[in-house]
Amino acid sequence: MDFNKIIARAKALLLSPKTEWPAIASETETTQGLYVGYVIPLAAAPAIAGFIKSSVIGTAIPFVGGTYRSSIGGGLSAAVITFLMSLVGVFILGLIIDALAPTFGATKDRMQALKTAAYAYTASWVAGILVIVPGIGWLVALLGGLYSLYLLFLGLPFTMKAPEDKTVGYTIVTVIAAIVLSLILGAITAGVVGTAGLGGLARSGSFGSSAVTSDDSGSITGGALGGLTQLANQAEKASKQMEEAQKSGDVDAQAKAAGNLMATVLGGGQQVESLPADRMKSFLPATLAGLKQESSSAERNGAMGMQVSEASAHYSDGGNRSLQLEITDLGGTKGLMGLAAWANIESEKQTQSGYEKTYKQGENMIHEEWDSSDKRGEYSAVVAGRFMVKVAGHAGSIDELKSALGGVNLAGLAALRNEGVKAAN
Repeated sequence: MDFNKIIARAKALLLSPKTEWPAIASETETTQGLYVGYVIPLAAAPAIAGFIKSSVIGTAIPFVGGTYRSSIGGGLSAAVITFLMSLVGVFILGLIIDALAPTFGATKDRMQALKTAAYAYTASWVAGILVIVPGIGWLVALLGGLYSLYLLFLGLPFTMKAPEDKTVGYTIVTVIAAIVLSLILGAITAGVVGTAGLGGLARSGSFGSSAVTSDDSGSITGGALGGLTQLANQAEKASKQMEEAQKSGDVDAQAKAAGNLMATVLGGGQQVESLPADRMKSFLPATLAGLKQESSSAERNGAMGMQVSEASAHYSDGGNRSLQLEITDLGGTKGLMGLAAWANIESEKQTQSGYEKTYKQGENMIHEEWDSSDKRGEYSAVVAGRFMVKVAGHAGSIDELKSALGGVNLAGLAALRNEGVKAAN
């Protein structure tokens, strides 16, 4: 890893992007080489800075005075989540840039698209390092994000050969897709691993148990990046459909193809129809831990080819005891759930009044929190890599919440892991 080369490239992109993008477009690169030689070190920098800010320097508490610092374990977990999501986000954004190319008269080229995504993020990553500067760190980070959009705009004509008159539209649609992707990644991170995050990954310092290797063609064949390469291959068919729809001139077909592409990428090469609302609602028991169900709701929503179903119920004894049960079918993001499996997820954080931890129990991922000061907590499980079941509320102990979750038909949910799953068209 040549840090002088990395610094020189980042400096050139920030100070003279109009001359640097043509050089980038002409370079022959591999996914592994781009990640190891540029993305990983730059994406790690703001994650490390964030850890220093949250756990070492701390944040001043307005009006009250003093400084709040997160625990070392919590700070490391947040840093690892930020880092991992950056790697995933760059790769998937590259797929989106490549898939959108025909729509805007550009040239499809997966490697050039990945280079575009990676180098456009440069300003955001560099500015993210300055989050440690008191008072203005957040502003610098915001400006860095805006400058990354400008870098994307400048790069598309060179890397993707986008016509000048269509570059603005290409950029806008890509940015919208990036925002949607960011929201999904954030929701998956928060919903699956909680704030404890990927503590095991932080301790082990690896992306998984498999080594990253490459074959003679330079393609990655193992480890976390190998998983991304497989994801790219799965998305290729969907992107070809989008190209054909563009040639047909059929606007409805283009919209359908775009949704199919997003569903394929997020679903890991499969399209997943989440369970209907009434099916989800059937998993809400009439009573939970001796408490009567007072209200319930269920819904199924879809956006950009991805479906998510949710069902929730409130339970109470009419007095001080109450629990909230939530069941979510995350099937539409099966691909991202699979990417989360890279990490050896195991984390534990202690506070003065309680604890928070994430661990594996059989095939299920478990997250639990407990605050003994107000006798409140939550206990959740990701079942069969698809369904998230969470019980939260006031209780005598965390064991009561565990027992309450045991009152949900988890085996029935697990049996539906392949319900609505089909290969991408």
